[in-house]
Amino acid sequence: MPFDKVDELAINTIRTLAVDATAKANSGHPGAPMGMAPVAHVLFNKFMKFNPKNPNWLNRDRFVLSNGHGCMLQYALLHLFGYELSMDDLKNFRQIDSITPGHPEAHDTPGIEVTTGPLGQGFANAVGLAMGQAHTAAVFNKPGYDLVNNYTYCFFGDGCAMEGIASEAASTAGHLQLGNLICIYDDNHISIDGDTKCAFTEDVMKRFEAYGWHTQHVKDGDHDLEGIEAAIAKAKEVKDKPSVIKLTTTIGFGSKLQGTGGVHGNPLKPDDIKHVKSLFGFDPEKTFVVPQEVYDLYHKHAAEGAAAEQEWNKLFEKYGQEYSDLHKDLARRLTRDLPEGWQNKLPTYKPSDPAIASRKLSESVLEAIHDVIPELVSGSADLTGSNNTRWKNAIDFQPPNLGIGEYSGRYVRYGVREHAMAAIMNGLCAYGTIIPAGGTFLNFVSYAAGAVRLSSLSHQRVIYVATHDSIGLGEDGPTHQPIETLAHFRALPNMMVWRPADGNETSAAYYMALTSKTTPSILALTRQNLPQLEGSTIEKAIKGGYVALEDKEADVTLVSTGSEVAICLEAVKTLKEQGLKARVVSLPCVEVFDAQPKEYRLEVIPDGIPSMSVEVMSTLGWEKYSHEQFGLNRFGASGPYKEVYAKFEFTPEGIAKRAKATVDFYKDVKPLRSPINRAFTQLI
Repeated sequence: MPFDKVDELAINTIRTLAVDATAKANSGHPGAPMGMAPVAHVLFNKFMKFNPKNPNWLNRDRFVLSNGHGCMLQYALLHLFGYELSMDDLKNFRQIDSITPGHPEAHDTPGIEVTTGPLGQGFANAVGLAMGQAHTAAVFNKPGYDLVNNYTYCFFGDGCAMEGIASEAASTAGHLQLGNLICIYDDNHISIDGDTKCAFTEDVMKRFEAYGWHTQHVKDGDHDLEGIEAAIAKAKEVKDKPSVIKLTTTIGFGSKLQGTGGVHGNPLKPDDIKHVKSLFGFDPEKTFVVPQEVYDLYHKHAAEGAAAEQEWNKLFEKYGQEYSDLHKDLARRLTRDLPEGWQNKLPTYKPSDPAIASRKLSESVLEAIHDVIPELVSGSADLTGSNNTRWKNAIDFQPPNLGIGEYSGRYVRYGVREHAMAAIMNGLCAYGTIIPAGGTFLNFVSYAAGAVRLSSLSHQRVIYVATHDSIGLGEDGPTHQPIETLAHFRALPNMMVWRPADGNETSAAYYMALTSKTTPSILALTRQNLPQLEGSTIEKAIKGGYVALEDKEADVTLVSTGSEVAICLEAVKTLKEQGLKARVVSLPCVEVFDAQPKEYRLEVIPDGIPSMSVEVMSTLGWEKYSHEQFGLNRFGASGPYKEVYAKFEFTPEGIAKRAKATVDFYKDVKPLRSPINRAFTQLI
């Protein structure tokens, strides 16, 4: 149908809602919503398939606002189409405990697919969502049953285009030939510093062409609704390339400050608000006005989406009669539950088993469970042979025409793109049918920190397989040896950081990572071999910490993680020769340990005994679990790993020396309370 006056009215309603909400909050970004209202209207009302009454319908089209500061655009659309987002929610924009926060958050607001705001992240999430669709379709679609055929649409701006993560992700999407991904570039030439000519003068479309994208340019994004519609329709016809549409718009369209940085991140002034409303035919004295014909227009499209879901449900039911096992598998995945009994496949170990690097132990877990958890999709940022993230019969996720894999493949070659890998995995998880795991060196998880943080904030079940976890990697030296990394990520809310000491602890780390539906995990794994501990079990380790060696008459408790646990156990023998008794605690995941009952934590780290932590990392944070800390608060060294450990005295003798000093220092402190009992821990 051609566009008419109700389309113009709807577009201007979106604009005025953004103006009113940012003005009421006295905070926010009205410029982008005002400039992108036309394309948003065309996309949502003419193309997108969704049901506001069920925002989680699998085959809905996905929308990502990578320039998340313009979120009033999305909130207005969600309200107008009938999602559970009321006018009062719009009025509570950027207020405490509202479902309309200052940037989109997936777990807060119905209809928000991924958490965006840090620029470029949403763009990479969109690549992950498109990969999720391609994989799910390849696994489940059958002749006559086109169950999964949705598109992923993404808006992004100049800021996203400048960010390196968007370049990494765009390169990935071009290689993967993701014809189901359509991105619209808001070419408004404005960033916070003003006109982009001060810092950003490249030809963005030529860059995307080089990445293998289909490109188009709509020169009048303010008025040319037909041109916008035609460009999106043409993009949908391109099946072997992702598409980007450069849309030249005027930021803050209609404002006295339109086209300038002044309308980017500041509410409009009262006189400008009246000017805008008068220009668009609205009463300048009224706020948050939605004409009924606008509601009617959008609710009609929403009803079409609801009907489409009903038809899909019938198709899915019929599919189950013909493909019973696949139907059950897909239905289960959508609940985020794991297959019954999968945990019985986890490897277990006894002390007589050979010493094995925990990166190899991780590989054994993946080898053991990949058949029983078909939604597990692994990968690596060009370190497959080092991360050990690929099971033996894995098929790569690749475009079929390259002859090196299939979209049904479950191993992703991310290339040297750690940051994009992490953000893409957030998108893969958000799609709803995949549990992604991706590998790199622990030190280079820091490259991905922005996306890792969003894994936590958006409650994504993502697994970071982080090998070469310490100075134990040896000869590569300080550039590759993590020091501050674990302290950084342990400080991140809603993130499990696991540093297992042996095979059972590695299996426990995977058990917790896979069963925690709303928490991501980092698995810090060794390059060097680790002995299997006496008395370790999966059941003990899933508590985050346990007593690895008990002595009821101990003079000191050694609290450790990973490769240092075995050295602490050797140090117990050295201390015994000096007339001291020690007990050893393995603490593979402090976040999980913190969640245990206080009584249990005090059993593990009790009152009356001085404690010392031992970890070849920064000591920051260990005061919460020990009276004294032995760590590495400097950069490491290049050399054979045993010599590096010896240089910094992470040996039985070096640990014993410091443990004895700890005993001597605290011998007259009575009563000596456990760090678990310190005042600040009572507030946790």
